[in-house]
Amino acid sequence: MIKKLYLAALLLPFTAQSLLAQQLYKTKDLTAENMFSSNIEGPNFDKAGNLYIVNFQHDGTIGKIDPQNGNGEIFVTLPDSSVANGVHFNSKGTMFLPDFKGHNILMVDMDTKKVGVYVHSAKFNQPNDLCINRKDQIFVSDPKWADNSGQIWRVDANRTPVLLETNMGTTNGIELSPDEKTLYVNESVQRKIWKYKVDAAGNISGKDLFAEFPDFGFDGMKCDKAGNLYVARWGKGVIAVLSPAGTLMREIPLKGKQCSNLVFGGPDGKTVYVTLQDRKAVETFRVPIPGKKF
Repeated sequence: MIKKLYLAALLLPFTAQSLLAQQLYKTKDLTAENMFSSNIEGPNFDKAGNLYIVNFQHDGTIGKIDPQNGNGEIFVTLPDSSVANGVHFNSKGTMFLPDFKGHNILMVDMDTKKVGVYVHSAKFNQPNDLCINRKDQIFVSDPKWADNSGQIWRVDANRTPVLLETNMGTTNGIELSPDEKTLYVNESVQRKIWKYKVDAAGNISGKDLFAEFPDFGFDGMKCDKAGNLYVARWGKGVIAVLSPAGTLMREIPLKGKQCSNLVFGGPDGKTVYVTLQDRKAVETFRVPIPGKKF
């Protein structure tokens, strides 16, 4: 009997590990279908663990979604017919929204829900996605879909927009590495992901091709804590996971095909939340490494 108990104790951790492995990368629905408009995008969490997603029920809204049961409500409706393409937070907890219709970066006071223009520029095309560093500098992808071109901007704490790169393809997903020394930017139509070196002032240099795919498009991207890059492959319905060296490690299949963006969340940072534009819904899956902010 003692020998049997000893063997059972030895086997238990392996069984638990096996069950955990079976749960990884398996998608399930968080929300019902058709809860959002076809422009569902840009999920993100505030410091309290609340989930926000743009275009809840219809365009021009920010939805507040329960990350446990998928129920939602309108958190704020944007003024002036603005439509946001993502949700982002700085170190102070202020919400920032790329407004692709108004050529703005909007800001939302989380206490009063007041929406204001953080920065506007007539030189903006269609601000699409943002990432924010620990200094609260905002990096902006800025595509012009009419001719499949794009730009990259940086917005400093004084709200001054700085043009970092132009003459690009349709810049879309944008993300910083965990150490914030590398900036990744993808081009949806051209199906290329570029990486840049980022200096202490937030300037970029050393443009280098990080990865390229022969088919389908790109959308949002996020890094995990190990520096692996999770990329929404719009049209294919998978999240591609690339190593810091640019090697394709795996593709995680989703129920929907038009995956627009993703974010790491949950208490341990190991749940990935994905927005699907064809299903107008959110799917989730578990991963072994938490997001870079956890």
